[in-house]
Amino acid sequence: MKGSGNALRYSGSNFLRQRLVLSTISGRPVVISDIRPKDEEPGLRDYEASFVRLLDKLCDGSDISIDETGTTLKYRPGQIIGGSGLVHTCPPSRCLTYFLEGLLLLAPLAKQPLTVRLKGVTNSAEDVSCDTFRTATLPLLAKFGIEEQLSFKILKRGAPPLGGGEVIFSCPIVKAIQPIELLNEGKVKRVRGVAYTTKVSPQFAARMVDAARGVLNDFLPDVWVYTDHCKGEACGNSPGYGISLVAETIARSLKSADACASISEEEEMSPESVGTHAAQRLLAEIDLDGVVDTAHQSLVLYFLSLGEETKPSRLRLSRLSPSAAQMLRHIRDFLGVVFQIREDHGDSGSVVLSCIGAGITNTARRTF
Repeated sequence: MKGSGNALRYSGSNFLRQRLVLSTISGRPVVISDIRPKDEEPGLRDYEASFVRLLDKLCDGSDISIDETGTTLKYRPGQIIGGSGLVHTCPPSRCLTYFLEGLLLLAPLAKQPLTVRLKGVTNSAEDVSCDTFRTATLPLLAKFGIEEQLSFKILKRGAPPLGGGEVIFSCPIVKAIQPIELLNEGKVKRVRGVAYTTKVSPQFAARMVDAARGVLNDFLPDVWVYTDHCKGEACGNSPGYGISLVAETIARSLKSADACASISEEEEMSPESVGTHAAQRLLAEIDLDGVVDTAHQSLVLYFLSLGEETKPSRLRLSRLSPSAAQMLRHIRDFLGVVFQIREDHGDSGSVVLSCIGAGITNTARRTF
């Protein structure tokens, strides 16, 4: 691959999306080697290769090279174009949010507003659900000025293992990311959620809601969970059910949690178990002292690092997840942005982070 002399080099398959996204934003090539070399099936997984293809659709002028074994990936980024009418079929091994989270990091800085239709699994246990993406992830972007013309619609639900779901995601472009200060978490004032079912009895949704409310109503009276029973073509190809819960605080912070089960796991995880598990996970997130939940730590750190170089941004997070800790390292490597971390004195383990952004915009990228 030409122009890889100043490329950053990494080993292993972990945090592949972070490395490719930050490479695209910074314009700096990256070489990732030793991708599962000793595995029974070495090399990139189908969902990783699919994300690389999606990235190639989004950008113009990218140079992507994968060796015969799939264990070495060389990537030289092009310009983020965006555009409308993009369609991508994702493998059922990962949820659509695996791909949506990557698009969400790039789309605001594209040349044109992005509209993309994705097909695959909409709810799975490995990733956040599409419901949480709509009710918790997208509202978080409003804090960074990304709000108008931002939309997400679930056309069909698709449960594992066969998927069959379909969503449409639209994201506007922004001239620059504004510095922010998010330090106050606030007390929880209400909980909202969605319980969905596909190709199973509608009673499954009611049972999940009752179980979740049985846990949450001991702490909060304002709990409302909507039920979504899919019928006909909107059901996808596999039966399944699950629930997504979002807690909102008086300071407008959001904490989320999901749980889902496919029909093959019905004996191990009943609807009552799914609802109880989601409610308990939400309480665990609320108990952590941070303005966002652990699933969205990497997202806010990423956008903080892109802010204007006018004044520092400040953010309070709970104990950093492995993904968030690695995001800090990758931001330093690709963008040269270093976060200052101050640990709080107390039992919560929360930290306050501050940084001066790299000033990345949708019309100019940083030159290295």
